[in-house]
Amino acid sequence: MTDKTARLGVDIGGTFTDVVLEIGTARYSAKVLTTYAAPEEAMIAGMHMVCAKAGLTPSSIGQIIHGTTLATNALIERRGARTALITTKGFRDVIEMRTESRFEQYDLNLTLPEPLLARNRRYVVNERMDARGQVLISLARAEVEALADTLRAARYQSIAVGLLHAYVNDSHERLIHEVLAARLPGVMVSLSSQVSPQMREYERFNTTIANAYIKPLMASYLERLAGRLRAEGADCPVFLMHSGGGIIDIATAAAFPVRLVESGPAGGAVFAADIAARHGLDKVLSFDMGGTTAKICLIKNQTPKTARVFEVARTYRFKKGSGMPISIPVIDMVEIGAGGGSLAHIDGLKQIRVGPESAGSEPGPACYGRGGTRPAVTDADLLLGKLEAAHFAGGTMTLHPEQAARALDSVLGEPLALTTMEAAFGLAEVVDENMANAARVHAVENGEDLSQYTMIAFGGAAPLHAARLCEKIGVSRCLVPPGAGVGSAIGFLRAPFSFEANRTAYMKLSAFDAGMVRRLFAEMESEATRFVRLCAPTARIAAEFKVYMRYAGQGWEIPVTLTPDDVKAADAATFLARFTADYANLFGRTVAGMDVEITVWSVNAATPSPGITRVEAVRAGGAPARSDERTLFDAALGRSGPAGVFSRAAFAAGHRIAGPAVITEDETTIIIPASRFATALADGCIDITITEG
Repeated sequence: MTDKTARLGVDIGGTFTDVVLEIGTARYSAKVLTTYAAPEEAMIAGMHMVCAKAGLTPSSIGQIIHGTTLATNALIERRGARTALITTKGFRDVIEMRTESRFEQYDLNLTLPEPLLARNRRYVVNERMDARGQVLISLARAEVEALADTLRAARYQSIAVGLLHAYVNDSHERLIHEVLAARLPGVMVSLSSQVSPQMREYERFNTTIANAYIKPLMASYLERLAGRLRAEGADCPVFLMHSGGGIIDIATAAAFPVRLVESGPAGGAVFAADIAARHGLDKVLSFDMGGTTAKICLIKNQTPKTARVFEVARTYRFKKGSGMPISIPVIDMVEIGAGGGSLAHIDGLKQIRVGPESAGSEPGPACYGRGGTRPAVTDADLLLGKLEAAHFAGGTMTLHPEQAARALDSVLGEPLALTTMEAAFGLAEVVDENMANAARVHAVENGEDLSQYTMIAFGGAAPLHAARLCEKIGVSRCLVPPGAGVGSAIGFLRAPFSFEANRTAYMKLSAFDAGMVRRLFAEMESEATRFVRLCAPTARIAAEFKVYMRYAGQGWEIPVTLTPDDVKAADAATFLARFTADYANLFGRTVAGMDVEITVWSVNAATPSPGITRVEAVRAGGAPARSDERTLFDAALGRSGPAGVFSRAAFAAGHRIAGPAVITEDETTIIIPASRFATALADGCIDITITEG
């Protein structure tokens, strides 16, 4: 095959690298242990595996879409470039002062996270803009030139520039960039007015620093990756999944790598939204559990919820406010350290705790037999009967139950006087309750009742835990789609090319300027469209408009979606009506007599999604033949018992089985407890529903 119709999706996770090859309706996939030292090696190995399955060579691939945890891990592990910050005099310590809020108000020994840059790497210039962009203190070029000499002597690889109110007037930041480009060739520069042109200095400075910190690393990786792919015969365009759920070109990704921080989880949310659309589901809880983390996202009307600020590297039990704020468009989800590789320990109160530390792929859980000595979730799953030792990851790996038992006994069993099975049960229940609690909190924060939702479970570990999670949070239905084990990589192939432009421009509705509104949206639409055209030169591009509004005096805004007609009319009454409707829906009431403010404006340009074919209903009847039987522990019943083992490939549309049961496939395993039935739908989804009575 030489017509380059094949498309490759690659998700590099903390434990596994997932690779999916699609040719028309045919799909081939593989899971390979992530190679930390050179992540592209696992990607290349996986590419050759799926090409061999499809009977073609890498030269037949016409497009590669990639998501990676490399940017996230660099921020978490502080492995970025030698970076400096240039900011306005008097604002050197903004990233250290944070917002002065206590994310754990009753902890007398609370320790705030260290800023990404130490104080001696933060430099100031004597300049000042006011909030409307008027120059109060001009920036002297000679001062910038002298500072450039100082930075050269310190051998910085990357420089972040974040000046006060630069989102309104970027002239001083552009002057600094001009001087640095001339005096420090080869040093990368990130401007806050380009990376995150939004108000709130702490978030904007932090985002710009994060971008600068990982920019050399990501630029080197992307260049190296493109070279390796060409050397292997895959000489085709490479695109990157970004945190907002769309695809950008490799040059944009190298310039704004901070937008890649949540690329893998974003692909999973896109995958779940696609399944929701095919089944006509308006309320979906996306549950993505891999080897390192679990991600939970609310999807309403087949669209994932989005946000413009999220946190990376939370340091205090994953508490909101304890991490590093990144101000970019992102799919809103809660992420916790609960994956197959999450390690268990005993805390000071003699309680079992799981995560956030993960065994990753090196050495991996104890049962991998690669040197791990501490018990992970996968070790517990193996001993509880959820996994088969001889056929893990499609038979490419053999698990070692005796090593899993040894790790559980030494770390949990002996200190707590538990049997091996009790220790495994305790570990599994703790991690499931961690995820259930995260889902409950996320739903409450968004004013949602999870009992009205359908769960869509994917990722290598999610189908093992999804039914138990449904029992805990009161969800009566769960879908496990085909390809669930590599769901995020499939999501990459479903995502549109898109780019979101954000800008701060403060405006009260009482002083609404229709002309300015039209000009602002037109400029942002042009900017966002220009980036999308780099990926899709001839495609049709549509724009989505959003503003962030609040009552005067409030500290935070809510997102308000506008139609193209709303933008064209630019009428204050329409903006107010949209805001009050969304505010009442979120908080149950409005505030009479208060003026309303707009702070941030947003335009997302995207190519249209491919047409969705709705899945036809099937009549349940018959069951596939059992391939085996094993002993399975049922957490809700607190005991082990016999369970039928079925191959997913043996399920035909309408086939139905009752739990307890195990459904096996190459990339994951689906556990059906006694409280649930499993039915195969027309598109191959396994529909897990509550047992009558």
